[in-house]
Amino acid sequence: MDYYTQSWWLGVVFGVVPLLAWTVWSWNELWFITLKRKAHSSSTKLPPGHMGLPFIGELLTFLWYFKIVSRPDDFINSKRERYGNGVGLYRTYLFGSPSIIGCSPDFNKFVLQADDLFANKWHSEELFGHNSLVVVDGKAHTRLRTYVINSINRPDALKKIAIMVQPRIISSLCSWAEKGRVKGLDEVKKVTFENICNMFVSFKPGPMLDRMDQHFKGLLAGIRAQPVEIPGTAYYHGLQCRKKLMAIFREELEQRHKKTSEDKNDLMEGLMRIRDEEGKLLGDEEVLDNILGLVVAGYQSTSLASMWALYYLAKHPNVVQKLREENLAINKTGEFITTEDIARLKYTNKVIEETIRMANIAAFIFRMVKKDVDYKGYKIPKGWNVILWIRYLHTDPKNFEDPMSFNPDRWDKSPKAGTYQVFGGGPRICAGNMLARIQLAILLHHLVTCYKWELINPEAKIMYLPHPRPVDGVEIAFSAL
Repeated sequence: MDYYTQSWWLGVVFGVVPLLAWTVWSWNELWFITLKRKAHSSSTKLPPGHMGLPFIGELLTFLWYFKIVSRPDDFINSKRERYGNGVGLYRTYLFGSPSIIGCSPDFNKFVLQADDLFANKWHSEELFGHNSLVVVDGKAHTRLRTYVINSINRPDALKKIAIMVQPRIISSLCSWAEKGRVKGLDEVKKVTFENICNMFVSFKPGPMLDRMDQHFKGLLAGIRAQPVEIPGTAYYHGLQCRKKLMAIFREELEQRHKKTSEDKNDLMEGLMRIRDEEGKLLGDEEVLDNILGLVVAGYQSTSLASMWALYYLAKHPNVVQKLREENLAINKTGEFITTEDIARLKYTNKVIEETIRMANIAAFIFRMVKKDVDYKGYKIPKGWNVILWIRYLHTDPKNFEDPMSFNPDRWDKSPKAGTYQVFGGGPRICAGNMLARIQLAILLHHLVTCYKWELINPEAKIMYLPHPRPVDGVEIAFSAL
């Protein structure tokens, strides 16, 4: 190789290659910060951070921490170490959009209570339905939310629900003992799904419910996937599962319109009777979108919280003993308990809050910025996403002492304001938060008073996507006391 050829290759290696690498690494920064925002005269700066690679941003970094090394909290901690804690804001490009990550109680509260500045945002609106409670805004959201709260979250509604869900919980626990060895996640999903479908649509266990369960599994897998409508992707499969579920719900709705089935005092019936400010009933698509969305919300959160209760209690026999003593003291072993009983179970309710905190079922919440917002000297640009990193609040030692330890006694005192946001906050706080709690309380009561269990794989690795769970699905040896 002659001198000129060597010089050319050296120029490529030490000049062109680094320049290309720098361009790729800086492309998002140049595009979204320099070019896209040069027309803005505001001197307010963006939060610290980096926009990552073109098109994918920091997705690979996110997957590295959440999926490969299973250290999800290091995703935020790495930003804190590099850019400082500041006001808890970082810029990034994630999930297909330029975004601001928020991980401070003050900022999260600011966003969750400012519907005029931040719109509710789901990457999977097509899967929930555009008319669903979790998607709509304004008067439509207020009307639907008021009805749902009255139907499933008010004290009188919870009394009825407590009676309705217990037969299946009791029979399910009995069947677990007969099997002797079960996967906790599969079993709690089954009983939760049966109860939710009974409460919301009056569907009873059987072949149709089994088919629906499989469709909902596909739908749920698509909700947290990248919204890419290509055959073979989780999102595309979720869309196909949604179509099948909507067909089942539509058939039920048509039968109710024709009065070919008896009147049913359930959520679907109530949605069919809701009227807007002008006295108009909800359209069929509104009813169907909301039934599907509410089943998703009620099914997923409650079953995952129940699974984690099995897991954490198996690892903390001292907590089980305290629970057993408290629940036996109400003298209702093998009988139904009431909401009044549950209100008296102080330690049980502390266990529930600690389980939900540790589970971190929803690691983050999305919002979209409606217009440029200034927050403590930082610009939050219109059209960007805001990702409220809820998980960080619950795992920050400043908010909860020794946060990764399961300690129900920490609930002897209330957490610091804004640090406990498992159900979100503001006008969009989860409408079924008390429904989830009461189902968990009922499960714990019958569980600890009549049964014992232990983990088959106590050191099972934890998966964090799409939701946290042990890889073995909490396999347990289960028997009667």
